Amino acid sequence: MNRKFMIAAASAAMFALSTTAFAQQPGQSGTAAEAKAMLAKAITAVKADKAKAIAMFNSGEGGFKDRDLYPFCANFSDGKLIANSNTKQLLGQDGRTFKDATGHNFGQELYDAAAKAKEGEVVETTTFLFPRPGADTTPVAKVAFVERAGDIYCGVGYYK
Repeated sequence: MNRKFMIAAASAAMFALSTTAFAQQPGQSGTAAEAKAMLAKAITAVKADKAKAIAMFNSGEGGFKDRDLYPFCANFSDGKLIANSNTKQLLGQDGRTFKDATGHNFGQELYDAAAKAKEGEVVETTTFLFPRPGADTTPVAKVAFVERAGDIYCGVGYYK
């Protein structure tokens, strides 16, 4: 009887773990390397034609929306968010005021990191909480890469 119980318990544990593993299969989320690559592409687009790039970022066209990866941009002059296909309701707001669920002022951190960076330098931020794109609004750990592009800065984050 003990042996049957042990087999049943082990089977139940394997089943429970396997559903977690299937729910988080690789490739469903963007990686740090993919986020950096998208940021490089975004900065190139901004330097070529800023208005066109911002429009593409906001629509997610041109490869600027891939699973949970997307670029965001803000002005240095007033901190206002000018591009973000994930949270369009934040466009026009001062990104420096954005805080996560723990009160971490990640918006100011993004701004400061980009402001201190030299042109062409990519800076990685500390972890903050932000909802993944989609229906679930639960904040998830995220890290962003930011880069200066003239009078604006852009970033792409990946979820941990």
